[in-house]
Amino acid sequence: MKSFPESKSFDWDQGNINKNWDKHRVHHLECEEIFFNEPIVTKVEKRGVSQEERVSALGLTNEGRFLFVVFTIRTGKIRVVSARDMNKKERKIYDEKIKEDAEI
Repeated sequence: MKSFPESKSFDWDQGNINKNWDKHRVHHLECEEIFFNEPIVTKVEKRGVSQEERVSALGLTNEGRFLFVVFTIRTGKIRVVSARDMNKKERKIYDEKIKEDAEI
């Protein structure tokens, strides 16, 4: 699992705020909520020419919306690259993680 910056602060600009709203109707504050709710399921990958580390996260908003969020850490802040509702496969992975965490 990816360790997040302790402060869990976010790096937003008009580009990444508007893109997620326009494409998927995900508000930037909903994206932030998944980082404060558990469980959050993550997978780290290197992408692009710069091989920047990007993290895919599956999480739940305060209102119960299941989101898939891709982000990176820049200057100690979480920068959301994209966000959308989880698809069926992602939801299954998330549900399995909840079940694993609930087992003793």
